[in-house]
Amino acid sequence: MANFQGVIQQLRKERERAAAEVRRLDAALTALNGSGSHSAGGRTLSAAARARIAAAQRARWAKVRAGQKKPTMSAAAREKIARSQRLRWAARKKAAQKAA
Repeated sequence: MANFQGVIQQLRKERERAAAEVRRLDAALTALNGSGSHSAGGRTLSAAARARIAAAQRARWAKVRAGQKKPTMSAAAREKIARSQRLRWAARKKAAQKAA
């Protein structure tokens, strides 16, 4: 029975040592989280600041889009494509009527 009491005492000491280690680790994590990284409730911007940032971004995108020229198709090219598509539809309709 004396040996059993010694084992219990040794386990209690080990538990206290482990608890102290966990407290040290928690303190280290708290210290690291407090410095260098932004937490969830960090900086907030005013509505006016967000509006200025949004307006500046819209201006940047407008500048990018202004530099791009959209390709345009001539009326003759559009008519040519439409004519060929109508011919394809007519051929398909004719084939469907023949099959039925």
